[in-house]
Amino acid sequence: MELDASLWAFIGLVVFLGLITYLGVPKKVIATLDDKSKQIADELEEAKRLREEAQALLAEYERKRKAAEDEAAEIVEAAKSEADRMTEEAQQSLDDLITRRTKAVEEKIAQAEAQALADVRARSADIAVEAARIVLADKMSEKGDALIDAAIKDVSAKLN
Repeated sequence: MELDASLWAFIGLVVFLGLITYLGVPKKVIATLDDKSKQIADELEEAKRLREEAQALLAEYERKRKAAEDEAAEIVEAAKSEADRMTEEAQQSLDDLITRRTKAVEEKIAQAEAQALADVRARSADIAVEAARIVLADKMSEKGDALIDAAIKDVSAKLN
């Protein structure tokens, strides 16, 4: 009996395998596996292509970032240079202005000194003239008549 059951099981297995083969199940399974394998290969290819594109984009953005950093550094350097130049020009302008103002003030001081000296001299001359007038008036009132007579005689003598 045992042999019978094993035999029938074996015959059932062979019939089952024959039926599966006859219906083309292995071809369908192989075709499905091939399709799945092709789909996986295509997805891997697409992933590889996308990775390469991503790496290319990353490299491009790195170049752009580096270029932007370089440009920013150049802009900062140019700004520093311009600021230094403007500071130097402002210092030179300030020095020139101080020099001109100092010269103008010195000229005004010299003019004021000259004016003060001229005023002192004029005042001194006025005082001297006034003093001489007073002295002469005093002397003239004392000896005035005698001097006038002497002067008239002297002029008459010279005219004759």
